[in-house]
Amino acid sequence: VLNREIEVALAPKEAIVEAINKYYGRSSGETESVDSMLQEFTDTAIDFAEDTGPGGKPGTTVTLEEGDAPVIKLVHLIIQEAVTMRASDIHIEPFADRVRIRYRIDGVLMERDSAPRRLLGAIVSRLKIMGSIDIAEKRRPQDGRIKILVAGKDIDLRVSILPTTHGQSVVMRVLDRDNIKVGLQDLGFADDDFARFKTMVKRPNGILLVTGPTGSGKTTTLYAALNELNRPDVKIITAEDPVEYYLPGVNQCEVKAKIGMTFARIIRAMLRQNPNILLVGEIRDLETAETAIQASLTGHLVFSTLHTNDAPSAITRLVDIGIQPFLVASSVLAIMAQRLVRKVCPKCKVRYEPPAHILAGLGLRPELAKRANFMKGKGCNNCNRKGYRGRMGIFELMTLTTQIREMTFKGESTQTIRRLARKQGMRTLFEDGIIKAIKGQTTLDEVLRITQHDMVSEGLLAGKKE
Repeated sequence: VLNREIEVALAPKEAIVEAINKYYGRSSGETESVDSMLQEFTDTAIDFAEDTGPGGKPGTTVTLEEGDAPVIKLVHLIIQEAVTMRASDIHIEPFADRVRIRYRIDGVLMERDSAPRRLLGAIVSRLKIMGSIDIAEKRRPQDGRIKILVAGKDIDLRVSILPTTHGQSVVMRVLDRDNIKVGLQDLGFADDDFARFKTMVKRPNGILLVTGPTGSGKTTTLYAALNELNRPDVKIITAEDPVEYYLPGVNQCEVKAKIGMTFARIIRAMLRQNPNILLVGEIRDLETAETAIQASLTGHLVFSTLHTNDAPSAITRLVDIGIQPFLVASSVLAIMAQRLVRKVCPKCKVRYEPPAHILAGLGLRPELAKRANFMKGKGCNNCNRKGYRGRMGIFELMTLTTQIREMTFKGESTQTIRRLARKQGMRTLFEDGIIKAIKGQTTLDEVLRITQHDMVSEGLLAGKKE
């Protein structure tokens, strides 16, 4: 057909798939379509009304159809591109002269080409229609949910709309259902932490707390634990605000403060449902904490989260909101702080040696550094030229041993509890991150970006990492 001599070549499957996706795949076409549409809107002087277009009823899946209006196509292509690039959030932000579009990929915002200012009303109206949100309301914050089909896969978007001085700002959280299929072994635990955590989640009663800021992977960790325990002979009920992912075989309740459906009220109702395991989305106040602790003391296993920087601080936090120290000591099984660090791109990683002054500042001895396997990414198509692709957890797992329970009961300080926990084998977030950098899974720069700077001065790990 080609009138050419055929040469047979051998290539890995991954390389062939990457080449097909790069030159013939949907992602390349979608990227070009978004670029060309934004350029077309910029070049033309057409004024767009707040086009609503066809929308879906709540619970229906939105798809892109031939003949849809240009703004409708643009909105769909932005969402498709963001999903293809593995974005966790899509930001559409109005300013005086433009509409800025950004994607959060692996925890870092990446700016896209801006849309003309005159498109703001049409873009926001289209998203409101898709999310069954009142398009006439522009003064108050609004929330909604969109279901959309991207490359044959159902994707949920949690929509938040906030009125600003230049118009309505939209942020969409991308909820990919594949994220809940992750197992405990996929989270990035070190072998010893994995064994301890797996033992804790299989205890019959008590509280297991996961701490960290928003976006640190707490929900993913707890869902992975529930997946581990989800069997026909186990009843699991959750109280969440809001429910992000739907778990098969799990009874999930959503907090609705306007009608009095608070965490504490839901937990009390849960206990009348004969559960084995409870998940409480977050302990925010004394009432929720007391109810969760009472549930754990009456034979239930309770998972929950707190917003503290490290594991030992969670004990102090519970006492500060009004829980008696003896209740904390008798109910809490373990506390785990966590963060997410970007992983070095496997396609373009190369070995490198960090500068001596950096190693010295981190407390790493030169002989240890020589045995290390430090890696960094050069940047390629696979990682959007960033050198990183995907994220993994770094963890600080503190089990409440007899000695730590005694310290908790006596009201000892966070620093005192932390020192004892480290003597008993607890690695700090910083230490766990450094170990992963030494193994070439992430970089020193990434660990320092994510972890608290004051951990550098806490006695570091020269002897511990060998």
